[in-house]
Amino acid sequence: MTSSEHRARSTRETNPDEANVRALVEAFYRRVDDDPLLGPIFSEPPRRPLGRASRHDDRFWSSLVLGSKQYRGNVQEAHRPLTDIEPRHFARWLSLFLTIVEVRYEPAAAAQFMEPALRIAHSLQLSKFGWDYQIPAEQQELLEALRCTRTGAEPEPRFPDRPAAEPFPAKFIGKPAGEEK
Repeated sequence: MTSSEHRARSTRETNPDEANVRALVEAFYRRVDDDPLLGPIFSEPPRRPLGRASRHDDRFWSSLVLGSKQYRGNVQEAHRPLTDIEPRHFARWLSLFLTIVEVRYEPAAAAQFMEPALRIAHSLQLSKFGWDYQIPAEQQELLEALRCTRTGAEPEPRFPDRPAAEPFPAKFIGKPAGEEK
């Protein structure tokens, strides 16, 4: 964490607004530009608008988080030029974005960015890699945790891990079929 991020963490925003959304987007894309994995992907000339903060990005996040309805684009089309993107690029993008959001916003405000970011990443991943693509478990678990935080719901129960072909553990009540009373 940089010294400016450390200072920012102690004075995190409690509510998103136009000014701090713009500051978030600018800080994030500075990180993307400097990142050894993402920087080269987003810096090629035809993709450059995707790799730097622009009014387009401010409008996108303002529309999602503030409900401003300023964004009029198509997320899938905007990312279509990224033909050589791989799952590791999504993981890195999410890591950078979620970290910078967490540094700049209090948890309730941060969730307003994190949940849409994870849902959009999920959609882009399925679009890019096919409907049978398995979204990484960590990404799914984070989205579920954010949903529970936002709604106050309990996490959905998970089935226990068991070796292949082992029957699912269950108790049966009553007598087996064919047994008389």
